[in-house]
Amino acid sequence: MPKNENKKRRNIAIGAGVVVAAVLLGVASYTATKPEDSGNGTVKEEAAGAAPSTGSQAGVYPELEKLARRDAKDPLAQGRADAPVVMIEYADFKCGFCGKFARDTEPGLVKKYVDDGTLRIEWRNFPIFGEDSERAARAAWAAGRQGRFWQFHEAAYAEGSKEKGFGEGRLKELARDAGVKDVDRFVTDAGSDAAKSAVKKDQEEAYGLGAAATPSFVINGRPVSGAQPDQVFHQAIETAAKSAKAAGKGGGSE
Repeated sequence: MPKNENKKRRNIAIGAGVVVAAVLLGVASYTATKPEDSGNGTVKEEAAGAAPSTGSQAGVYPELEKLARRDAKDPLAQGRADAPVVMIEYADFKCGFCGKFARDTEPGLVKKYVDDGTLRIEWRNFPIFGEDSERAARAAWAAGRQGRFWQFHEAAYAEGSKEKGFGEGRLKELARDAGVKDVDRFVTDAGSDAAKSAVKKDQEEAYGLGAAATPSFVINGRPVSGAQPDQVFHQAIETAAKSAKAAGKGGGSE
C-alpha cells in the first residue's frame, strides 16, 4: 500500500477516536472559571485548579496516545523518546496560565520525571491570541532549529515577558537571551513557510482535539485541561507510568 495511503488511513483512525476526547476537553475548558475572553469568543486561557482534574476523573483514550510523535530529533521535545510516559502540551506564549505552568510546575516535572527517564514532554504550538502569538510560535520553532527551543521557552515565559509583546525586535532580544547563535538565520527561519506550516500543523491538531483553552495536555492518552495544581500532574504521570509498566510498555521511538 502506498505510504501516503497508509498515513491517510492512520490519520482517519486517530480522528475517529479523538472525537470522544474532544468532547471531554471542550467541556472541561468551557465549564471552567476563566479570565476575560480572548477576543474571538472561542478559545481562552485556563486557570490553575479552575476545573475538576481530568487527570483523576477522565478515562484514557488509546487513540490519543498515538498523537505522541516520539521523534528523538524533535527540538521541541525533552526526555527520552522511549520514555514510558509522554505529556503533550498545547500552549501559547501569550497565555498567562501557560506561563504560570512553565514557571511553577514544569521545572519540577522535569527534575522529578524527565531526568529519571519516566517522562517525555512534547510541545505543540497553539497560538490563539492573535498576531503576537503567531509570531512567538514561529520564533520558538526557529529557535529550535538551532537547538535553543527550551531556552527560548524559558525566556518567553519569564515573569513579565508577555507584557512586553512579541514584536520582531523583542523576539530578537529573546533569541539572544536564549543563546541563539545566528540571529539572522533565526529571523529568516521564523518568517519561513516551514515555520508557518509547523505551527499550523500543531494548531490544527489542538483544534481537532476540541481544545478550548490553553494550556491543554494529553498524558499517555489522558486529557488534562488547564494549569492544574502540581499534584494533578504528578498523579497522572505516576498512574500512566504504572499502567505502562503493567502493560510491558517502555515506549519506543519510531
